[in-house]
Amino acid sequence: MKVKDIDHITIFANDLKLCMRFYHEVLDLPIIEFTDDRLEFQLGKQKLIFLQNDSDDNVPENPTPGSSKFCIIVKDSLTDLSAHLANYGVTIIDGPKKVHGSNGPMNSLFINDPEKNVIEICEY
Repeated sequence: MKVKDIDHITIFANDLKLCMRFYHEVLDLPIIEFTDDRLEFQLGKQKLIFLQNDSDDNVPENPTPGSSKFCIIVKDSLTDLSAHLANYGVTIIDGPKKVHGSNGPMNSLFINDPEKNVIEICEY
C-alpha cells in the first residue's frame, strides 16, 4: 500500500453548534455541511468532520470529545493571529515556540477549542 495523503479527520463533540461557531467564526473555516449530528469544514485540501458523540457512523470503540490534538498551518503571522484570538477571548495555552513540523522548523502556538481539543496553529 502506498499512502498518498489525508482526506479528512473526524472529531467527536458534545455540542456541534458551539463547534460550528468556533471553527467558522474564530478560525474562519468554510462550512461544507451542518446537520443535527454532523458538521464538516473545508481545511485546505482536506475536510475536518465533527460528529455528535452518540453518532453511529463507523465510530471508534470509545469516542471521546476533547481527546484530539491536531495542527493547522496559517498564512498569518502568529503575532497577528494572537491579537485575533484575543479579540475572540481565546486563550493561548502555550507558545509561540519553535517546534519541528512535517515540513521542517516552524513556530507554533496552542489553543483549546470549546470541546477542549488542542489545536496547534503554526507558521513556517
